[in-house]
Amino acid sequence: MKLVKRISLFMTLSVVMLGLGGWGALKAEDFFYPHRYRHGVERDGVETQESVRAPMPQPVETAGEQSIEEPEEKQIIEASAAQEPVVTADTRYLLEMVDLSKGTVTESEEAIPVMYIGLNREELLKALSAYEDNPPLTELEQGFETIELTAFSKDRVAVCKYYKEKAPQGFYLMVADHFIVVYEEDRSSLYMNTDVLLERLPDSLQREIMEGKFVASEEELYLFLESYSS
Repeated sequence: MKLVKRISLFMTLSVVMLGLGGWGALKAEDFFYPHRYRHGVERDGVETQESVRAPMPQPVETAGEQSIEEPEEKQIIEASAAQEPVVTADTRYLLEMVDLSKGTVTESEEAIPVMYIGLNREELLKALSAYEDNPPLTELEQGFETIELTAFSKDRVAVCKYYKEKAPQGFYLMVADHFIVVYEEDRSSLYMNTDVLLERLPDSLQREIMEGKFVASEEELYLFLESYSS
């Protein structure tokens, strides 16, 4: 029994001595190296603060977001391009008349023809081309040659007409598709079309025209057309 008590006491003393030795070692290490563990703690704290203070990354626009905006810009450009200028009742109409025979130019400003109001540039060019193909008799009497558009905007339209006095010549009245047509003296060059129907003329005059009625001058031709035009 005494032996057991001695062994227990010896083991207890050993454990106590071991614990005191370890505690003493830690104290000694802290004495000689006082900042060994503090640096690690402070470093961990700084890194933690820096990670907290680090700015949040800004959102970056993706290609998909840009592609959504691009069609809107294209639509704006197309809409502005689609607003073509057109002729209005307030558009100034400048007319220039050029006499090619005399070499003279006459300029004037007139009211815009009603038929041109609301037309854009391309449509106005087509209207002038139709006018050139079928000019009024009064224009032909003055020696009308051609017409061209020299300026176009919403505020101002400028048109130039060219005239050339023709030498006296004869014409032939003939028939095409039931209408009277006028050929030059060579009987092969078409001079003009008319809206005069052959059936509306007297029978004797119809027979003359079907064979080719000769008209000696432009004055005589225009008198005939004015008499039978609808």
